[in-house]
Formats: sequence, structure tokens, C-alpha cells
Amino acid sequence: MTPRIFMKKCTVPETVENLFAWHELPGALQRLTPPWMGLKNIKKKGGIEPGASASMDMASAFPKLPFYMTMEARHTAYEKNRLFRDRLIKGPFAQWDHTHTFSSLGRGLSILEDRVEYALPFHVPKGWMPLVERELNRLFDYRHRIMLADIARHSKFHETIPPGKPLTILISGAGGPVGQALIPFLTTGGHRVIQLVRHPAGSQNQAGITEIEWNPSKGELNLDNPTGKNEKIDVVINLNGYNIGSGPWNRKTRELIINSRNFSTSLLAKSVMELPRERRPELFISASATGFYGHRGDDILDETNPWGDLFISKVCKGWEECARPVEDAGIRTVFARMGVVLTPAGGALERLSIPFLLGCGAKIGSGKQCMGWIGMDDLVYSLHHIIMEREIRGPINLVCPRPVTNQEFTEVLAGVLSRPAGFTIPEWLIKLIWGDMGKEVLLTSTRAVPAKLKASGFRFSYPELEEMLRHVLGK
Repeated sequence: MTPRIFMKKCTVPETVENLFAWHELPGALQRLTPPWMGLKNIKKKGGIEPGASASMDMASAFPKLPFYMTMEARHTAYEKNRLFRDRLIKGPFAQWDHTHTFSSLGRGLSILEDRVEYALPFHVPKGWMPLVERELNRLFDYRHRIMLADIARHSKFHETIPPGKPLTILISGAGGPVGQALIPFLTTGGHRVIQLVRHPAGSQNQAGITEIEWNPSKGELNLDNPTGKNEKIDVVINLNGYNIGSGPWNRKTRELIINSRNFSTSLLAKSVMELPRERRPELFISASATGFYGHRGDDILDETNPWGDLFISKVCKGWEECARPVEDAGIRTVFARMGVVLTPAGGALERLSIPFLLGCGAKIGSGKQCMGWIGMDDLVYSLHHIIMEREIRGPINLVCPRPVTNQEFTEVLAGVLSRPAGFTIPEWLIKLIWGDMGKEVLLTSTRAVPAKLKASGFRFSYPELEEMLRHVLGK
């Protein structure tokens, strides 16, 4: 097929030098890839200079498909602060040459131009080309939107953490959807990430990430000199926890849910406390969930409300208690009570993809139960905000300002996907199939609000459900 040209420009409130440098940092590829394109097994050699390469497996994350397509790109041109070019040498296109061109407008403004010369591997009728162009616009609209948002979030705190003085941030549980979104955001902000892993350190390492092997069930972790340079860890982010919604709860599953949180959090807290005072982190963020509050109907719940009486509530209470020794020692400690995190790259939204796209979307039970939710980007930005705003401590609800009922969520998602969703899954069936898990995860009503987060000055990028879903699904 004859090659065609696609071009997209955007104006960026940054200098050319800073904008170009952002693209050179580890994690830029992951941040620029839409969440509906599920990337796995990313391997990079070099940066963006000629001869550098990147390979990855790609599949549609929404809907989740059982196969992957291997892609490989090689960088072919580089002029610092002016342009770089990459060529797809393995993938869905017969030709794909992508030139990123940077130019200055002065006054701290720049223009980024993406120019792609591409050819499809087969003949496409002329009337179908607008569909191809639409998909390319969808891709590059997302790339420019997320790049602008990320740069703005980092720039806001340049007085707190000046460029060139990065933080060292240790993350546990980084293999889940939250960690996989958070790490590239942090590294494109220039920060250094240390990732706790359960395989031999370095055997599956991403560029720019230091690994430390640990084993929470055996109490094995050494933070004495993790980088070999006797450096201080500035921030610890603990994201460990077995997925509570993975299936019905039996005795073994309940133990796994509790132990996966308590063992890892207790070990991290103990290891931090064993460090000399001058090398202890300034901040310890321990994940929790709004399930802490239990089933509360239509009550509006902020961080001052007590814990509930459900199994999930007790799990969250115990999870937070495991980090108390760090707080008692005077280290700033934050309990990040997350709502339902929405991304097509994992969790509830990923699981709903196929039934909703098939027109089989359904409300659950009465549909009146309330859900505190947050989009993945706002979750990442709120964690970054917590790191930078040093007055934030204690419990904090990470949810968007307007919770929705299950019926609202069903109708909005169906509308975004342009599919019907006229079914109802009755409560008795939920309880029959999933037991207590279904009752507590799917039928519980928790109207949590982000009182402390809003009071600290945080601004949500996507406070409305429909806007957020269109962003992450490219609709």
C-alpha cells in the first residue's frame, strides 16, 4: 500500500530542552501508551539515540484478549532538543516511521509535532481510510493529553523538589496496575525507583529501576544498603495485597487476603525502623481501601468516620495497624484509602469489558449501592501530591468527589461504549455464586468523599465518571 502521512501538533508550556528531556527519561514509552493497549514484557536497549530499540507484546486491554502481538521499534535519528525518529521493524504496519520534532515559541512555550509515515500491510479501500485516521487521532490525542498533564503535575512542585534533585522511592507490590502506572510517572519526573520483587533482583529489570529481592512470608528483606551507594530512601510506598475480588472467599482465601497485606506491611515497617535515624524515609505511604468503612448506605464518609464491621473493614483496619510503628516513631505516615480504581489495564473495568461490549452490561442487585471511584491517572497524581505536600498525614480517601450508584455506573459505561445495558443480576444470584465476597464487594454501599485531599489543594483531572471513562477508553 502507498505510504501515507499523519501529523499531529500540540503546544506545550515548557522549554524545548525540558520537553525533549522528558521524552528521554525512563518510563516515557509507558506513559505515552494508552491503557486500552495492553503492553507486556517491555524490553529496552538504550534510550532514544540511533541504534536504541524497544520490544514489547501488545494486546487490547479493553476487551482483554487472550493473545499478544510482538512489536519492535528501532531509533534511527537523533538531534538533541530538535528531533528523534523511530521505525517499527516488527508489528501491525508494513511501514511506520515516526518523527518527533521539537521547536521553541519562546516565553517557555514549545511545539511538539508528531509526523508518521505509515503503510498498512494490506490494501484498504479508500473509503475506509477515515477509520484508520480516526484511530491514529485517538492514539495521539491521548499521548498529547497525558504528556501535558504529567509535565504540569511535575512542574507544579519544582520548588519543593527542584529538577536534578530526584527522590529515591521504594515501592512494594509494584507489579499490579497501580504500580505499573505509578512507576513510569515517577521516573519521567526524574525520580529514582527501587522495586521490591520476589524473583532474583535484576532478572526482569526495566530500564531505570533498581530491584531488591524480598520474601514477606519468611520475613526476608534487607534495606541496609539497597543501591550499593549507601543512599537514603526518601519515600516508601506499600501497595501489597492479594486481590479481594478475585473469587469467592474460603478459609484459605481469607488467610491469603490478610497475610498478603499484614506480613508485607509489618516487614516493611520493621525494616524501616531498623535503619539508622538519619537514613529512615521521610514518608511511609501504606495502601488501604475505602472498604475500611464497611456498608454505610447513603452516609457521606470522610476520614473521621470509624471502621465498619465487615470482613473487608477488619482487613483494612489490620492492614493500617501494621504500619502504626512507623507513625509512632515520628515518620510521616499516610494510609491511602483507595476507592475502586478504574483503568482498562486491570481491575473492575477490565473485567467488565467483554460483557459490556457484547451488550450484556448489567446493574447489580438494586443498583442503589454507592461506589467511591477514582481514575488511574488521578490516583497516580494524588499519590504524587501526597509525596510533595508534606503536611498530609494519617488516613486519606483517594476517591473522586462524586461517588456514583451502581446503576449510574452501568448507564454511563454503557453510554460511553454505545451499547445497551438493560440486564440486572439479582442479589440472590450474587450471593449464591460469590458468597460473602459478592455481598461485601458488589452489594456494599460506601459513599466515601475526598475531604482531606480536596482540603490540601489537590485538583482532579477527571472528577466526572463519563469524562474519565472517555479518556481511558479513547472514546
